[in-house]
Amino acid sequence: MSRRLVIDTDTASDDAVALVMALRNPAVTVDAITVVAGNVPLDLAVQNALYTRDLCGSAVPVYAGRDAPLMRALETAQFVHGNDGMGDIGLPLSGRTPNEGHAADVLIETVMGSPGEITLVTLGPLSNVATALLREPQIANAVGHCFIMGGAGAGPGNVSALAEFNFWADPEAARVVVRSGMPFTLVGWDMSVRHATFGPDDAARIRSLGPLGEFCIDIQAVVDDYARTQSHLIGFDLPDPIAMAVAIDPGIATVEAHHIDVMIGDGEGRGKDIIDWLDTRRRDNGSVATHVVREAFVTLLTEAVAG
Repeated sequence: MSRRLVIDTDTASDDAVALVMALRNPAVTVDAITVVAGNVPLDLAVQNALYTRDLCGSAVPVYAGRDAPLMRALETAQFVHGNDGMGDIGLPLSGRTPNEGHAADVLIETVMGSPGEITLVTLGPLSNVATALLREPQIANAVGHCFIMGGAGAGPGNVSALAEFNFWADPEAARVVVRSGMPFTLVGWDMSVRHATFGPDDAARIRSLGPLGEFCIDIQAVVDDYARTQSHLIGFDLPDPIAMAVAIDPGIATVEAHHIDVMIGDGEGRGKDIIDWLDTRRRDNGSVATHVVREAFVTLLTEAVAG
């Protein structure tokens, strides 16, 4: 029996690759895709999710959710992913219609309808998930496990000196989630920098695998330039796909249990994940990935685009 996923996404270029990995993997079944504003405004994120779903030949339902964080105005990452979030390469990203219903309600209904059976994978700001928790706190106990692409882990931030974008975009929501009692694993931006960066040769190999490979690489056009000039990497990195890989096969990651919290407000620490690495106080409330086997991640990616 395949594992059941619900994916919450602010669909841009790396989210789309993560969706391909899940929708094309026979070991998992995606019950729903819920969409939140983050990398791009909500309407664009919804269209990007629908386009990617259709490209994969899937009929999984897609639901729109929050168009802004819990307590602040939306600040997007279009300067990283392009105005359309998908590299501005001219894809027809309009005209598709999501399913009826709000993402937070779908999260509640799906999780509470199958207690312990749903793996939640979050690829964007946690606004939808926090909204669901505030409406129905019991979903924290009913989720099988939540894999979160969020936080900087043991590395620097990518939107500030300290913070990773998803947590920075809605730190209040991130705090709600990590304090909820939901079992979770953070796969931070440090895992992407260390294990999911693609230079020209790596990118060419993925692109050569067929139409899905071309799609997954071509939509990185804007982020590739950003990663080289701003993040000083050898090429684009794929934070959401490596988090998805860990969700699909947790055995590829080394994780440590610690107490984890999130800084809120508007100061320099906004959105910083606070990980008690030395276990100086308080009980563990979650886990954080400290290593991911790159070869296993790349295998999951290549099998998805070539299969």
